[in-house]
Amino acid sequence: MIELSAAPATLPPGQRVYAVGDIHGCLDRLAALHEMIAEDIAERPVAHTTLVHLGDYVDRGTDSAQVVDWLINRPPVPADEIVNLMGNHEHMMLSAVVGTEREAPSQWLVNGGADSLASWGIARTVPAAEWAARIPLQHLMFLRDLEISRRIGPYLFVHAGIRPGVPLDSQSRQDMMWIREPFLSSAADYGVVVVHGHTPKREPVVAANRIAIDTGAVLGGALTCVVLQEDRLGFLTS
Repeated sequence: MIELSAAPATLPPGQRVYAVGDIHGCLDRLAALHEMIAEDIAERPVAHTTLVHLGDYVDRGTDSAQVVDWLINRPPVPADEIVNLMGNHEHMMLSAVVGTEREAPSQWLVNGGADSLASWGIARTVPAAEWAARIPLQHLMFLRDLEISRRIGPYLFVHAGIRPGVPLDSQSRQDMMWIREPFLSSAADYGVVVVHGHTPKREPVVAANRIAIDTGAVLGGALTCVVLQEDRLGFLTS
């Protein structure tokens, strides 16, 4: 049973959102969390459910390729809609694999890219120019087509956060995938509550203007899902 408490915003009646934090190649935890979400939907039916993954599917863990494949083939969760957002690690991977920046491959490798390559059966000694040909096109297209943000009622779902003082419709892709400060320490009223990952903490953070759910699954912490419905929230972890 999910323990519910007051949320910083209120969804319209009949809507429930499940949002999952940074996965980083932890397929076993993701599958377990999806099973919990499916059980919760079965036990507590609601008119409309949305499942949001906040990005960082790849790097550092052992099963990046398998996580991407799992998401492509639609997780066994009876949600009405599944939204997959882009994290900074997908951004780094795409820049390294199909981009043109000379430093992108080395930057990706030192930030967990070597673990991702291994999950696709690619040795670190394989030249960067050959990586794209060795990764399934369907996987690359999935990563390329990830959304950057999604607004659901009074909540804005992004990977990293937003820049204080900038209107929502003028936020940059770079900030929404990469920002930490000044976002994390800001008490600004954005007109929405930002639900994000990107910056690992031991426990979720719930503030008036943001909910942070990267709890460091690949670092030995939990994989966390926040459950939002009406004016309440709760958490599932695996």
